[in-house]
Amino acid sequence: MNPAWSAPAGSAEGPPGGPWHGRVASSRVATVNATHRPAVRVICLDAAQRLLLLHWRDPFDGAMLWEPPGGGVEPGETPLMAARRELSEETGLDPTGVRDRSVPVARDIRWNGKRYAGSEDFFVARFAEERPTLTRAGLLPGERAAFQGHAWVPWSGLNALPDRVEPPSLLSVLAALAPEGPWRDPAR
Repeated sequence: MNPAWSAPAGSAEGPPGGPWHGRVASSRVATVNATHRPAVRVICLDAAQRLLLLHWRDPFDGAMLWEPPGGGVEPGETPLMAARRELSEETGLDPTGVRDRSVPVARDIRWNGKRYAGSEDFFVARFAEERPTLTRAGLLPGERAAFQGHAWVPWSGLNALPDRVEPPSLLSVLAALAPEGPWRDPAR
């Protein structure tokens, strides 16, 4: 479904070829205006340098995506504080693994019928064990409904995932945060 599409006046159909075409979809028209929400993401690396990605299903249109743990910065939080809190809430992993260094990443993403555009701070966290166990105890009810699972993915396997990876520049972001890794040349 093209989120920028909106039904003609008086129409309740979705765009041609979309999942709502021919059906009443007045409550499924995505907003076009962009919202900026201060947010952070944490690229987690295990002992084998695999990346942790969370798999989500958009409750609005069913689109699937993989992305690092993260979320909004709450009032009074620094980006680092938010990154550590979000990591703990979404994964149960030790938040002290998040390093105090970030890079800003331009994002333009649609989620739950809204468009979010702006810069997000990305951090890196390292864990001494392979594939640390995650818990979902800190997920909010809406997050639990949208959460499809997680994977510790080899950096070289990102393009093999069946659904889109956000942000598309994830390897470049990782190379900026951890230049010593084998991903330092994402063109390989």
